[in-house]
Amino acid sequence: MNWQELSKQQQTVAKVLRHAIKRDELVHAYLLEGPRGTGKRNVALLVTQTLFCEAPTDQGPCMTCRNCRRIASGNHPDVIWIAPEEGAASIKKEQIAYLMKEFAYRGVESGRKVFIIEQAEKMTAQAENSLLKFIEEPHPGTLALLVTDQIHQLLDTIISRCQVLSFVPLSDHSLFRRMTAEGLPVSLLKSAIALTHDYEEASRLCKEEWFAEARSQVLQLMQRLFKSIESVLPYIYEKFSPNFDDNQKMAVGLDLMLLWYRDLLSLHLNRQEEIVFEDQMDKLKEQMLSLSSDRTIRAMSLILDARRQLDAHVNGVSVMERLVIRLGGNLNEL
Repeated sequence: MNWQELSKQQQTVAKVLRHAIKRDELVHAYLLEGPRGTGKRNVALLVTQTLFCEAPTDQGPCMTCRNCRRIASGNHPDVIWIAPEEGAASIKKEQIAYLMKEFAYRGVESGRKVFIIEQAEKMTAQAENSLLKFIEEPHPGTLALLVTDQIHQLLDTIISRCQVLSFVPLSDHSLFRRMTAEGLPVSLLKSAIALTHDYEEASRLCKEEWFAEARSQVLQLMQRLFKSIESVLPYIYEKFSPNFDDNQKMAVGLDLMLLWYRDLLSLHLNRQEEIVFEDQMDKLKEQMLSLSSDRTIRAMSLILDARRQLDAHVNGVSVMERLVIRLGGNLNEL
């Protein structure tokens, strides 16, 4: 990531930080907060590399000099990362005590030190209280970057002593562009992004064999539903339900079905740019001809009702059984 890319994704954050760096007006502590997958850790890395880079450009750090490479690998002596230890649920007071000890020293290679605390909301109360000492009485040349997905879990005293930079969720288009560059399958990408609107969750789904099979089975269900309602229930019992074997997975199945009908509605409204199942365009167009926009909206309402039943812990197979019967009736109404 460079500053130009950040400006496209998080304009306000980029403007504040870049202006402060250029004028040498960085405050001693920043709290980077916002939903998962919005690039907070990457921004902490970008700021740090910009400060230490040996050959910075207008776009940011060079990424190739010794300092940039050591910071990226976590091996720079003047950059300290703190996060919950492997297998631990929290950041402990001892980790902050180590941080405080390091605060007392000047930078090994420069007059600057940077401390990055990831998942800052996981600090214990004792750890947060220990950190307050630095935030209230910062050492010259030190910068703290706190990263959190859950700002409400931090002490108000911590929040009030940091400059808070709030990250906004990335657009689906931005997520798609970023994830396509990583080589993830396009057909799965659009579905995963439409379901989650979150980089980490969408990436996780795309890498799961179960999700690829789930998408395939939903597509088969949609074809059976439109061709022969008699074949749908046996398919639910024999093929669909064994793969969607708990309510969490069944919820994903319902959400994928909802996306299918949303695509049909997008075709009715001539909004092809919003289609999620692009690789199924011929089948979507064929089904659109047999289902009016009003019935498409009715089908979406039925799926949302089924989703509410599932959230109320009704058995997933029972929910699907009732839903496909109602969807078949909606399709065949005169």
